[in-house]
Amino acid sequence: MNSTIEKIAAAVREYHGGAESGHGWWHVDRVRHTAMAIQRDEARGNPLVVEVAALVHDIGDYKVKGMDDDTGAVEKILKESELPGEVIRETLYIHENISFRKSLEGAVARTPELDIVQDADRLDAIGAIGIARAFSYGGSKGNEIYIPGEKPVNIDSGEAYRNSQSCVINHFYEKLLTLKDKMNTSTGARIAAGRHRFMELFLEQFFKEMGKGTSDDNK
Repeated sequence: MNSTIEKIAAAVREYHGGAESGHGWWHVDRVRHTAMAIQRDEARGNPLVVEVAALVHDIGDYKVKGMDDDTGAVEKILKESELPGEVIRETLYIHENISFRKSLEGAVARTPELDIVQDADRLDAIGAIGIARAFSYGGSKGNEIYIPGEKPVNIDSGEAYRNSQSCVINHFYEKLLTLKDKMNTSTGARIAAGRHRFMELFLEQFFKEMGKGTSDDNK
């Protein structure tokens, strides 16, 4: 099975070539390893499904290629891998339902594997790495770092999330600081708590340097 995983990983790495660094191969690789660590710690879920789903989770995401793809790209990679049909079906289900945007569109049936891979993906969006990724992506889209007086907006739908052009600092309040309370697993929640606090400290320092008092002023 190692050769199968290596084949999938190679295809995913090629797909992500040229992507903005926050959504490139190394993001995928981090999510993969975090998901596998959570799976071992939680001792639930199919580790093969977890690893494969983590590898392909961003295939077709508009943040990678600049536009939405249909499921054809991920289906092609999975079918060429010759994985068992059930593994492919479970992986496609996770792929369809993992995104933050999808979570704004209503509840979906949970599986242990979806819980684990979603937590791993969200953990990569917070903490020190999350901060770096936020500014990397914001810079790639030409978004301002911070606009004094501009308040965060209420992101209450997938469409609102996709269309948001907020400055990077507001993105913390619109999404990143909400992720701690959206973890599915106890392992994810434990890791998220420390990363969340690091973001709070970063924002406190940011606003101190801006001469704006505390980060509470931006809420």
